[in-house]
Amino acid sequence: MEDDVPDSEPLGPLGAGDPTAPQWMPPEIDRTVATPARIYSYLLGGKEHFAVDRAAVEQAAEALPVRDFARVNRAFLTRAVRHLAEAALDQFLDIGVGLPAPGSTAETALSVRHDARIVGVDNDPIVLAHARAHGGEGATVVAGDVRRPGEILQNPEVRARLDFDRPVAVLIVAVMHFVPDEDDPYGAVRALMDAVAPGSVLVLSQVTSDLDPDGIHATAKAYARSSVRTAVRSREQIAAFFDGLEPIDPGPVMLSRWRPDEQVRDGDDRIGMYGGVAVKP
Repeated sequence: MEDDVPDSEPLGPLGAGDPTAPQWMPPEIDRTVATPARIYSYLLGGKEHFAVDRAAVEQAAEALPVRDFARVNRAFLTRAVRHLAEAALDQFLDIGVGLPAPGSTAETALSVRHDARIVGVDNDPIVLAHARAHGGEGATVVAGDVRRPGEILQNPEVRARLDFDRPVAVLIVAVMHFVPDEDDPYGAVRALMDAVAPGSVLVLSQVTSDLDPDGIHATAKAYARSSVRTAVRSREQIAAFFDGLEPIDPGPVMLSRWRPDEQVRDGDDRIGMYGGVAVKP
């Protein structure tokens, strides 16, 4: 949602009686604090963002080409989901599903398989409110946090939609750089993959500091005023998320190098994000 209030005006929580708030917006939505979902919506050309989210993006863009990061990451997600759907995988658990934008998991999977089942998980109230009001673009969207995998796995809506006796694609794309080490990110991913059937797949991407540590540090400062903390990792640390799984060629690589197509542009190999796709044996 474009913010109808001029950016120079003080920003307060959206609540009942606020003429700028759409009917579906719950009063607990706070537009004084940027969130990853709304920032990503802005980066991808979506409409669900506020002035504070745009300000965070513009500050970050002074240090890094953050719009290119979002574009390259979304293109990786689209290629990975398309590959898995074409390989007959029909169940997708998208953790950190975010707000609607082109190339989403649901849009891509359903374009290949009309019978695909997609569950999106997010901890941002605006994502959940939007899904309740407008639907999840073909996905069932539930509240959850990757840091608490047990709650996701036991959610009755997740269990009703996905058959855990059959392979599931677990997507954790551009999420883990918001999970610091003290929140046990590796344990969370391991718990999710331990719960799914053999033949299930992990799709994961994360920002790295390997290419431009100064730019990443400056961007992290811009995100410091958002609702989350950031945790940047090396290629080896990101590859460790796939331990015990069998990588689908070419393994964990820079995102532009994972089965590139015509959407990959010159220079995309300088975007500092690693990702990969791997199968549970």
